[in-house]
Amino acid sequence: MTYNKKTVFNTACVIMFTFGMSVICLGSTLPEITAKFQKNDIAAGVLISILSFGILVGSLLCGPFADKNGYKGLFLICCSLVLIGMEGIAFGESWGIIQLSVFLIGAGGGALNSSASALVADISEGERGAKLSTLGIFYGLGALGLPSIISALSNYYDTFTVISGLGAAIFLVLGLIMMITFPVAKQQGGFPMKEALQMAKNPVLLLGGMVMFFQSGLEGLVSNWTTKYLQNSIEIDAQQALMGLTVHMGALTLMRVALGYLLKTYKDSTVMNWCYGFMVAGVFLIWQGNSYTLQLVALALLGAGFAGIFPIFLGMVGDKFAALSGTAFSMIFVIALIGNMIINYGMGQLSFNYGIAQLPILLIVCTLLMGGLLWRSRQHFN
Repeated sequence: MTYNKKTVFNTACVIMFTFGMSVICLGSTLPEITAKFQKNDIAAGVLISILSFGILVGSLLCGPFADKNGYKGLFLICCSLVLIGMEGIAFGESWGIIQLSVFLIGAGGGALNSSASALVADISEGERGAKLSTLGIFYGLGALGLPSIISALSNYYDTFTVISGLGAAIFLVLGLIMMITFPVAKQQGGFPMKEALQMAKNPVLLLGGMVMFFQSGLEGLVSNWTTKYLQNSIEIDAQQALMGLTVHMGALTLMRVALGYLLKTYKDSTVMNWCYGFMVAGVFLIWQGNSYTLQLVALALLGAGFAGIFPIFLGMVGDKFAALSGTAFSMIFVIALIGNMIINYGMGQLSFNYGIAQLPILLIVCTLLMGGLLWRSRQHFN
């Protein structure tokens, strides 16, 4: 059956919006959940770990499934998992139900992220980087949209009621997926397990995965630790520190919009070099900037840098491993998620033992290691 590329791409954007909304669901409801069940910060940390584990599981399993069975069934299953998870958070009356619901949101959302990216790579030959950048905009819109909706409706409905309504809205996404014709499975004769195992040992794919290992870790460091760092290093209040994250996300989103044009005008490798340069400049300013204004500039530069590396590099992976793109993307996302967890755990240990002032040092080390891997990967991906 034939499919319409524009319609499929627009559907992938809706799916990525759903992922953005789902992945921020726990963060937006965590205070209410812990208050409802009278849990402490340790229990809250366990829930965050369960979400990360769910995303890891979903990212790992979705690629081989998509390569063998196609995308429609996978999207229907994963959206249903997110829907069930959000309703479980809204109506769950036991801690076990909440834990299961968070896992379902993570697994469904992680699979949506990886498989939507693989789908766009499949249908965007010759412009994968630009299309993946545009797709990333909708993740940001979903992630920013859910807390905004909760805040806007807070005077009329409690948080759990809003989450229930947004979960029910996923039925509309399920209906859309049902109506759309997607590309057929690339491995209809059976999944080539031997080729997949060889891919898992492919040094080129592993090299790409390690680039994303540090990219994801750096994104996690900025998202999770800079507010605390800013409050301690330049003695600003919590609201000013949060404004820094808003500037960071705003720059990332605007750069993703700009990438749609830049990648049609300049080579992918050229734009990626610019983005890495923005990252280096941002890390330097985080380290040396002694004013609030310079720190805001640093966070904006880091946002602009982060915006390009991931989609451009995923596009290169899609070019290199087109026959099993779903499996390749799963492996990349799993390595990236592991990097995020390891590097942020390491930052926690550094902060506990030596103070939050060590954040710039870890940012510098990770950025330099990532730069070396990017340089090493050029001969394989260009």
